Amino acid sequence: MARKNISDVFMLESVIRFLFDNIGNLSSTKKIADSMTSAGRKISVHTVETYLTTLTDSFILYRAGRYDVKGKQHLKTGDKYYLADLGLRYYLLGSKGADQGRMLENVVFLELRRREYEVCIGKVGAAEVDFVAVKNGNPEYYQVALTVRDKPTLERELAPLDKISDHNPKYLITLDDDPPASYNGIRQVYALDWLLD
Repeated sequence: MARKNISDVFMLESVIRFLFDNIGNLSSTKKIADSMTSAGRKISVHTVETYLTTLTDSFILYRAGRYDVKGKQHLKTGDKYYLADLGLRYYLLGSKGADQGRMLENVVFLELRRREYEVCIGKVGAAEVDFVAVKNGNPEYYQVALTVRDKPTLERELAPLDKISDHNPKYLITLDDDPPASYNGIRQVYALDWLLD
């Protein structure tokens, strides 16, 4: 706050609460400003941009841009933000109402960063791949789900990965403690095994 001369502490906290509650969701500065305004806290897009820059520069949040897998290009809109430490979210918002799937997605994002991957959100046509992770020019694709034990959920999570035509590694990471499985070359992995790998 001192470095960026932020004087409205309550507005900053409102934006932080919004972002902490929406980790892993597509966000734009306009969407955040509109949500805050509709909740009775009028804020400009410019102020939201300042706050986002401040939070990413201070390593409280990480930004993941979007990448068009088929077009092989970075997209200018629709970023996602992930927390550097989920404990901050629990401290500020508590554990009630927390989307455990989004929490797992945040953990996977942090681990990919720790493993020194460049991490983006993948876009394949209208579908979205949770993460395109690139190291040394080689992409890997990750889909994250809390559980895929029912067939419709499994099919929904596999569909975006199936649309990618290259032969780079594709993973479905879940908290299902099942034996490893493979679906058309997509490896389903138990998240704890993957984290310990």
